[in-house]
Amino acid sequence: MTKKIKKFGARYAVAIAFLGCAAIIAASMFLSAPSSAAGKKTKIDTPIIGCGTSTQVSIGINVCAPSGQNATGLPAGFSLQWVTKQAYQLGPDELPDTADDNTWPASDSPGLCKASFSGNANLSRYNLLAGECVLVKVGDFLLDEGASTNCADVLECETTYEFRAFGHATSALNRSDFTGNQECSTLPCGGGDNGNCTLTQGYWKAHGPIPTGNNTNTWPVTSLTLGTVPYTDLELQSIFNTPAGGNGLIALAHQLIAAKLNVAKGADDTAVANDIAAADLLIGGLVVPPVGAGSLPSSVTSALTGALANFNEGGTGPGHCGN
Repeated sequence: MTKKIKKFGARYAVAIAFLGCAAIIAASMFLSAPSSAAGKKTKIDTPIIGCGTSTQVSIGINVCAPSGQNATGLPAGFSLQWVTKQAYQLGPDELPDTADDNTWPASDSPGLCKASFSGNANLSRYNLLAGECVLVKVGDFLLDEGASTNCADVLECETTYEFRAFGHATSALNRSDFTGNQECSTLPCGGGDNGNCTLTQGYWKAHGPIPTGNNTNTWPVTSLTLGTVPYTDLELQSIFNTPAGGNGLIALAHQLIAAKLNVAKGADDTAVANDIAAADLLIGGLVVPPVGAGSLPSSVTSALTGALANFNEGGTGPGHCGN
């Protein structure tokens, strides 16, 4: 009987020791849990924005996803808001020297310009990993997959604007905080309405053979050659109406068509002649969608696309019309 009691006692001691160890492990895990939970992110990292290249009618805004350990990126994209500095200083009631000065308009205010860049759209370039950046051009938006805006018009020359942005929410994280304000300005006014001035690709798109709204057709030609391929005005309009969607050929064609229409209208081409020739050489026999199925990587076309855009928007050359 004594031996059985001793064996039972030994087994009981082992069991107690085992349970004790299990309890210690469980307690250790429990105690470490709050530290992990406390550091868990509940919202997307706030984007970083900065001024890019400006023209008389547009401002480039660089939008970056912060980098670093446990950075969220901007997987669902971001939104950008802007108003003129003058409107921001006046405040929502548009009266100077009130308590509302230096205040953003309400989100549903018609005076607030907004653009959304979805990272969830097919072929979107706005799904940013940590440390990645993208350039958006306010005043001459490339409205490709995922991009939309309530202010597609060109900006005012010689004007300072206030910008801010936030990162979109995901299924796991809330939307980010707003960035701080970023001030950027368009270039000084210049040029005129004497014919020796330029208009943006957005203008030509709206004033083509199938004009939008109450606009009329102001194209000075009924056909153009891009590369070595001739296009009718209706084909050129269809190219304007096709989002680039990551195809550098389409983005380049948009600006090349606009540049050639500006020159045909009477704008001095001294500042852009070499860029036009280089663009035609690069395009060659490729047929631009939707007329054809040509394609070029944006990395190959971006420099020429930017140079042509600067001419069309008044950054180089004779200046933008009407400023």
